[in-house]
Amino acid sequence: MVKPSIPKGTRDFGPAVVRKRNYILQTIRNTFELFGFQPLETPAMENLTTLNGKYGEEGDKLIFKILDNGDILGRAQQAKDSRELGNLLCEKALKYDLTIPFARYVVMNQNELTFPFKRYQIQPVWRGDRPARGRYREFYQCDADVVGSTSLINEIELLKIYDTVFTKLGLSGYALRVNNRKILAGLAELVKRPDLIIDITISIDKLDKVGIEGVRKELSERGLNDEEISIVENFISITGSNDEKLERLKVVLKDSPTGLKGVEELSFVLNNQLVNYNEHPQIDLTLARGLNYYTGIIIEARAPEVVKIGSIGGGGRYDDLTGLFGLPGLSGVGVSFGVDRIYDVLEEMGLFPATAQQSTKVIFLYTGEENIKLAYKHILALRERGVAAELFHENAKMDKQMKYANKREIPYVAIIGESELQDNVVSLKNMVTGEQVKVAADEIANFDFK
Repeated sequence: MVKPSIPKGTRDFGPAVVRKRNYILQTIRNTFELFGFQPLETPAMENLTTLNGKYGEEGDKLIFKILDNGDILGRAQQAKDSRELGNLLCEKALKYDLTIPFARYVVMNQNELTFPFKRYQIQPVWRGDRPARGRYREFYQCDADVVGSTSLINEIELLKIYDTVFTKLGLSGYALRVNNRKILAGLAELVKRPDLIIDITISIDKLDKVGIEGVRKELSERGLNDEEISIVENFISITGSNDEKLERLKVVLKDSPTGLKGVEELSFVLNNQLVNYNEHPQIDLTLARGLNYYTGIIIEARAPEVVKIGSIGGGGRYDDLTGLFGLPGLSGVGVSFGVDRIYDVLEEMGLFPATAQQSTKVIFLYTGEENIKLAYKHILALRERGVAAELFHENAKMDKQMKYANKREIPYVAIIGESELQDNVVSLKNMVTGEQVKVAADEIANFDFK
């Protein structure tokens, strides 16, 4: 008999885990709604042409392609290499993220939408990545985007969304890192290699993983000479407070109008008087995120250092993303939450509240056939009030029923035995404190199950 299994990088979620995940998702969803974003869903699969070429060279390699039906053998013989083979045999692919499908949706529905269009989306995405701690092949993203507005107030709002969600989740010590793609373009101009901006940003974005020597090596492999590499190294080594970095950047990028525009935008977002943050965003000049479509601010949310998980969200400004699909000039900005990594962070730090793991508030024990009708009457009344209640259906020993309630982490057990029937009461036992009280039968529906 073949032992059942699931693909690497995917997971089953049992009831306890799903409830914790729902706690995170509901916190994020409520925050999106609070900030005026509207819900949207798109298909699990997209046409491969929609996704290809949108994520950079490395990102495109991670797209999960879906094999076509029909004579694939004949078409396979026409391929010159593995990349062409994939394109010949696959017309569709699982979506890599939520942003590109969102851009496609906006273009297809532009005449029906009211701009600025603020949407949020909570759905799974798929990437052919190497599975590792905090890195999965199937995972949920939660995105919030605004298209049709160039106002930098949107950036401020999105940063505040991160701050609000993480504060509600009780997550202290997280970091919000920001940069601006125009500043990185200014760096490329500084080394007189604007043609290599993508190569430069991909390389410096890996600093945390490969160290400065690894970055130098990669920059060399991508065509920069030693002098140019030194300029890049000096640039990303700028230190100090946000204001000190901004002042230094004004000097370094004085001959780059593009770079100075990026400094101006970053200064507006960071020094605004509109909001206060529990964790103020910090400038990180190595932050690039390696994606081709960002044109302005770049944002990354990082987990507290103690859990060693890294990024738990990110996003940025993409002034012409819809231009990829024939609708140029429509500015957009958005952020994404990595729900699976956030789950791992909260689990490791013990931040899930007890209520996030509970469903049923009270279970009525089986104390005989004659008592089922009365117990069920109470259950229906409680459910009418919105209190999750259930009945232990089988005739089992009291000890077994109590153990069942304990394993399910049900906070209250209700008992209607002979003495309770005589006194017209229900015995309620608090499974957390062990305290037991008797409640009048006609008052049980109004009991405060904390």
